Amino acid sequence: MFLKKSKVEWIIVGLGNPGREYEKTRHNVGFRTVDLLAKQAGVKIDRAKFRSLSAVCTLAGKRVLLLKPETFMNCSGEAVQLAAMFYQVPIAQILVLSDDISLPVGRIRVRPEGSAGGHNGLKSVIARLGSQEFPRVRIGVGAKPHPDYDLADWVLSRFSAEEEKALAPAVEHAAAAVLELLEHGPVQAANRFNGL
Repeated sequence: MFLKKSKVEWIIVGLGNPGREYEKTRHNVGFRTVDLLAKQAGVKIDRAKFRSLSAVCTLAGKRVLLLKPETFMNCSGEAVQLAAMFYQVPIAQILVLSDDISLPVGRIRVRPEGSAGGHNGLKSVIARLGSQEFPRVRIGVGAKPHPDYDLADWVLSRFSAEEEKALAPAVEHAAAAVLELLEHGPVQAANRFNGL
């Protein structure tokens, strides 16, 4: 008896908030990176499914589902769980792209797995999947300007013009790290891109 091959081998999830008002905020760099991957693959992320906007395409020779949850950040796991159940994708083949306030703007970090690190979107994904053993690419958005600054206000703020210049190559590196990870695994992707 042969198992039917899934149409999708990997799910690549960009975390962010839907709606124009959130487009250029720090919290939405995951969306930006998935948009760049879609552009490189020549597809539009416009199919409404799994409480998300999605597109199926081929990246690095793998069939992938690009996913932008429409659930708002704190409930991102709902969308990821629905897609993972539908396609029967193993947890180790769900790749999450998120913002990270512990990294300066312009830096990225590839991790094969790990905790949420205080990130509510990652917390939601971990809770819904029942595991933190999925790879992620974290994109630096900079730390709060001072300790009293409200964290929600900070991650929902926009980048300065100077920061945008540093962010553009970081998003490109994050997209390239995704391709490296798909082809050669998270350890090699981390070796190549962490510290850039």
